Amino acid sequence: MTDPGRDQKPTFEDLLAEGVAVPTEGWDFSWFEGRAGEARPSWGFAVALGERLGRAEAALDIQTGGGEVLDFALGRVDRGPGLVAATEGWPANVAGATALLRPRGVVVVASPEDAPLPFADASFDLVSSRHPVRPLWGEIARVLEPGGTYFAQHVGPRSVFELVEWFLGPQPAEVSGARDPERECADARAAGLEVVDLRAERLRVEFHDIAAVVHFLRKVIWMVPGFTVSDQLPRLRELHERIGAEGPFVAHSSRHLIEARKPVG
Repeated sequence: MTDPGRDQKPTFEDLLAEGVAVPTEGWDFSWFEGRAGEARPSWGFAVALGERLGRAEAALDIQTGGGEVLDFALGRVDRGPGLVAATEGWPANVAGATALLRPRGVVVVASPEDAPLPFADASFDLVSSRHPVRPLWGEIARVLEPGGTYFAQHVGPRSVFELVEWFLGPQPAEVSGARDPERECADARAAGLEVVDLRAERLRVEFHDIAAVVHFLRKVIWMVPGFTVSDQLPRLRELHERIGAEGPFVAHSSRHLIEARKPVG
């Protein structure tokens, strides 16, 4: 006998509950497989970071999240730096990153994202970060030794704003124009760094169901500040119905690669 519920699609309420239930710690996005997708930048940041770690003597990864990117990059080198440290501000991520990275000899330091870096001047020849909330250029320049490099992938302006504006409406210029790569380069130069590489791309993002939208907005909390399912229930239902009728909701992420060097002398 055929089970009548076997092929039944999950309801709107089922999907909301699933999106709320998924843990948000760390930067592991494997749960989204088959439910949401994002094209990757052409430069392959994690692989490129591994190449630089293989040449470094002392490295620092800022705002490491759950440590997944640093762990992947270190796994690609035969001999990593003699010293590798990482900072992270969210307590749940500090615990996760410590558990993941300790076997690789990485020291994870709990440090708020807007606080001075808890390291001495000229401590590292490589400082890296993937998607920092806000790069503290003066601190990055301070902890780099002369000739050292900052190598990072940043989130650019208006990233996934199709989704942001679905819930918040059109955003003012000071919000939509934030994270401008040219402005960040100017700030890096003002801190005494030389920008040696800058590349920017906009990339297709697809959300295939409303559970993916809910989980994404719970995980990337700055997209729709204060997001809750109860507050956004009407717009969530409308988006669920649109996905059902038209297919995946399409947005575009914005990413830029930046490499900056501290001059010698």
